[in-house]
Amino acid sequence: MSDFGLFVGFGPPIDGRETQATQVFGEAVAYYTRLQQQGDIERFEVALLEAHGGDLNGFILLRGDPVKLAMARASEEWARLVIRANFVVRGVGIVSALLDAEAQRQVSATEGATADLR
Repeated sequence: MSDFGLFVGFGPPIDGRETQATQVFGEAVAYYTRLQQQGDIERFEVALLEAHGGDLNGFILLRGDPVKLAMARASEEWARLVIRANFVVRGVGIVSALLDAEAQRQVSATEGATADLR
């Protein structure tokens, strides 16, 4: 399993656009499923968060090779989906993620690079 990912976070639907938000969410899941079937991503996970007083309602974590993830993110279809998502939900955010062993390597590198600053 890859140690790289894309975190796609989203907030609540814009008032009056709840139905459209559900539609775009379905489009996103179908798109990510297709990316997985094509081998462009390894897999993805969907998380819907319980009420917690924050502005993050859920996220989708895509896992895969960092180059393939970057290519998917640079595609016209990705851009179209992000535009549609921003039209129906608040707080769409996409950020690269280091996962599992790669995250541990980053922490170790940070500790080594900052050891003299303690």
